[in-house]
Amino acid sequence: MRVMGIDPGIAITGIAFIDEVRGINSLAYCQAIETDSHQPTAKRLSFIYNQIKSLITKYNPVTAALESLFFNTNAKTALTVGQARGVIQLAIENESLPISEYSPLEVKMAITGYGRADKNQIQHMVKNILKLQEILSPDDVADAAAIALTHCFSHKLRDFKKGILNSKMSSL
Repeated sequence: MRVMGIDPGIAITGIAFIDEVRGINSLAYCQAIETDSHQPTAKRLSFIYNQIKSLITKYNPVTAALESLFFNTNAKTALTVGQARGVIQLAIENESLPISEYSPLEVKMAITGYGRADKNQIQHMVKNILKLQEILSPDDVADAAAIALTHCFSHKLRDFKKGILNSKMSSL
């Protein structure tokens, strides 16, 4: 299974494709989509949309995982991140991929086991889980990998729970 993890942003959108084969996770590809801050917002959003569509076509994921929007104290930042999320969701939907969303807390818990983990702790755990030589950079890319890994881990948990439920039902 190939999962596309996305850490949305207007300036930088982190992308990571994680392959899960027989319970082993590996990094297939990662990238930071960077937009020009001197361009109008509409052009930046269009660029993000086109990049996402192109990456989906090239790397052929079976699903996408996105960080859910959390409310920032800076309303303008929250608004532009929301706009970026919207075009990303549209690109994913137009490619008929299922989308899962995870809160920052869910990602931190899945990756480090600690809901108040800082960026550095998450980056180190992503490096260790994926057996990488170096920490992924920029941190938006590391976050995208963490989001994709969270989906892989939650997918395993759902399958495990479904297996338990099925075995209980068959014993009735």
